[in-house]
Amino acid sequence: MVTRVTVGSVFAAERRQLILEMVRANGAVSLRELARVVQTSEVTVRRDVRALEAEGLLDRRHGGAVLPGGSSREPGYSYSQKTLLAPVEKNAIADLAAGLVQAGDTIMVGAGTTTLEFARRLARIPEVTVVTNSLPIALALAHANRVEVVMTGGTLSSGGALVGSDAEDMLREMRTGKAFLSGGGLTAERGLSTATMLCASVDRVMVQSAAEVIVLADHTKLGAQSMFPTVPTEAITRLVTDQHATADERTAFELQALADCGVQIDLAPLGPAAGSHIHDQVAPVTQPRLVPLPAQRRSAHLPARRR
Repeated sequence: MVTRVTVGSVFAAERRQLILEMVRANGAVSLRELARVVQTSEVTVRRDVRALEAEGLLDRRHGGAVLPGGSSREPGYSYSQKTLLAPVEKNAIADLAAGLVQAGDTIMVGAGTTTLEFARRLARIPEVTVVTNSLPIALALAHANRVEVVMTGGTLSSGGALVGSDAEDMLREMRTGKAFLSGGGLTAERGLSTATMLCASVDRVMVQSAAEVIVLADHTKLGAQSMFPTVPTEAITRLVTDQHATADERTAFELQALADCGVQIDLAPLGPAAGSHIHDQVAPVTQPRLVPLPAQRRSAHLPARRR
């Protein structure tokens, strides 16, 4: 018996295989991106995703598809709870990162509690334009007379971020010098990642729209991974983290691996010396591959090794 195969069914099978490969490779992909890659309409892609979900190969989420068992909501701490985590480190990182912004700059700032602290420092820098999808960041700068805030459109998430195709479309049309992003985890192998699918999709567009990508992440994020990748390591220009990242062998090794990939590393000082131009010697690390860290500097810098 010969099974008849129509041309339409062949094309559908090829599309669905490609969709499945994209989701497996990225953890989550928006319907808009899937439609662009397979060169069909979002209506058709939505039908394909529904069929793949029925087979147990992926899960549907609002605006996209994720691996089975994935979630579009961030687990664990709520946004308000995360603002209470590592406050000293976040403040030190924010102070140092604000020094990378000059008067007259136009920058993108992604959603997050670390980027929120950073944004609060921007009020003292004149003629800065901040493009953001974060409602908390926009509110923090609402009364900063010298800062212009440009907000994206989109759907408001539980963490105060505007997400979805409207946010992505607006950001895709823009070009800025720098994008400041944070996330739930950072490794040299996988790059920056986050627990929220739709936030990850918006962050990816910011990366494409900025000449430089600066990641703000405290030491607890180093070596950790969240579900959805946002910024590949090769796209990260600079990492601003805290000096505790050198006190643990695991995180120190991750720092060096990032530096070997060409990422510039800035270490924000902590403790009583934070905010001054001189700080105590950074705690030594046992990993012999690490570049020695200078003691009497505002921020330590790990140079990338030449290949």
